[in-house]
Amino acid sequence: MKLEIRNLSKVYPNGNKALDDVNLTIESGMFGLLGPNGAGKSTLMRILVTLLEPSSGSVFVDGLDLSKHREDIRRMLGYLPQDFRFFSNLTTFEFLDYGARLSGMKDSKIRNNAVHQMLETVGLYEARDRKANKLSGGMKRRLGIAQALINDPRIIIVDEPTTGLDPEERIRFRNLLSTISSRDVIIILSTHIVADISSTCKNMALLSNGQLAYSGSPEELIDLAKGKIWQMTVNRDEMDRVSNLFPVTTTIPVDEGWEIEVVANDPSPFKGIPVEPNLEHAYVYFMDKQLRQSNDLSIDIEE
Repeated sequence: MKLEIRNLSKVYPNGNKALDDVNLTIESGMFGLLGPNGAGKSTLMRILVTLLEPSSGSVFVDGLDLSKHREDIRRMLGYLPQDFRFFSNLTTFEFLDYGARLSGMKDSKIRNNAVHQMLETVGLYEARDRKANKLSGGMKRRLGIAQALINDPRIIIVDEPTTGLDPEERIRFRNLLSTISSRDVIIILSTHIVADISSTCKNMALLSNGQLAYSGSPEELIDLAKGKIWQMTVNRDEMDRVSNLFPVTTTIPVDEGWEIEVVANDPSPFKGIPVEPNLEHAYVYFMDKQLRQSNDLSIDIEE
């Protein structure tokens, strides 16, 4: 499977440019789409699942042009939106059965078997007779991914899937997606939670203000932050000064004040011990660098 995004832009009627000339190629496996709120992630997802028209540019799925083969591509898609809703009068089983019918499963026997098997897969079989809107937050997300998977899609798109979940449910959800990604499918995981990307995705992209800021592996992004992460212990007065100078990624209270980690090319005038970066460090470093470059460019233009 290959998904190609070429020169994709989206400008809303109010003038907001949500996407700005995005070029990206995504192949089989788990792919992470990372960025702050408002970066354009949800707009891109809605275009890919044919819920929104781009202002310009094109999308190809295994050579099929999305603008010309919408129905063919829709049949390949499974989608879990961030705001996933249920019909209040349907049980878990009935809701998934309804989703299966919408996906094109006409044979009741085949559909019944598929629904039962999917409920087992996502750990909801025991809750099959419970009203869907009475499920816990984690169970609702699992039912959401079940409806996205019920038609055996080739491309699975999930938007902020672990927001609001407790750590156990978040891990369970990520493990479920990782298991599915072993097939010849594309799974796009759009999130602002860095841990969701670092533990599951071999490749990723980073959106910032509607533009593609980075595309590559998480490891390559982490390499960019090597030598830029520092650990230090500071008192209250120093803490205020440090936080004004550098992005602070970790703060732990200790007897002397706080043990912190900061992102900096050089932590002077403070003394710091270099530490190995993780993806969260790299994300903060990269976004801070992008922001500084953008500010420098603005100053140059004004001058």
